[in-house]
Amino acid sequence: MLLVAELGTRLKEARLSKGYSLDDLQEITKIQKRYLVGIEEGNYSIMPGSFYVRAFIKQYAEAVGLNPEDILETYKGELPGTKNDQVSQSMTQTSTRRKVSKSPSNKMMEAMPKVIVALFIIVIIVAIWVLLQSKSKTGTNEYDDSTPVVEYDKKPKPIDSEKEKAEEDKKAQADATKESTNETPDESKTEEDVKQTISAGTIEADGATTSYTLTGADTFKIRIEVSGPTFIGIRDQQQQELLADTRVYNAGEVVEFDATAQNYARIRLGNSTQAKVYINDELITYAQQIVTQNIVVNFNKEQ
Repeated sequence: MLLVAELGTRLKEARLSKGYSLDDLQEITKIQKRYLVGIEEGNYSIMPGSFYVRAFIKQYAEAVGLNPEDILETYKGELPGTKNDQVSQSMTQTSTRRKVSKSPSNKMMEAMPKVIVALFIIVIIVAIWVLLQSKSKTGTNEYDDSTPVVEYDKKPKPIDSEKEKAEEDKKAQADATKESTNETPDESKTEEDVKQTISAGTIEADGATTSYTLTGADTFKIRIEVSGPTFIGIRDQQQQELLADTRVYNAGEVVEFDATAQNYARIRLGNSTQAKVYINDELITYAQQIVTQNIVVNFNKEQ
């Protein structure tokens, strides 16, 4: 497997040229060190699955400054196939076996739809006949009913005096005033609730961190919507992990964390192009378009 050895050698040389150790690369990509060693040695049997082989190689290449798409295209012939390839091959083999093993029972299955349609038509005919018989009996009973019909005067009783008109007008005006009074607090409450402000992002000196400031809010809730494989971690100001499940998340997963008790949170995104960050349901606009980056939010809690 010469190409695999060349892939591992190429990635390792790029890592060394950056001056990264395996521990440094583990911190940057959040990929376990034993998987990084497996990639460099071409040993993919230790990986959690063929999908992660490609995902880890892509993150490795991005971290050491190589084009991941070019790397995957160059060595695609030697990389493990995905589950989709295996399923496609299995479906093709199953279809071939079905064509070869046609039996007389298939003819009965083909005739079943015709039988079902015929039974359905018979049921409709019987239902129509029963309905017609029921209507015929109902019509006979209606003609036999000789009970006299009593008519009532449905005309509304007119208002007898101008005094009653004045009282009704006064009541309608009072109801309108009450409705107007009830609506006013809701409108003012809505205006008071709209206070949250998130500052424009400030790019820090390390080039990988952007800082934001959240003001005018009494909660600090983080939500991250994932559209593709990406590592996600959340730390406090002492660099302690706040998120219990720190790992690589896949498309469709959502990370939610209530950081109201914190005044600082650093969100680590392994692939920011595959994740959207919301603070109290407000989307954060990235200040720089890089793949791996840190989003720092300083929370000034509303007093």
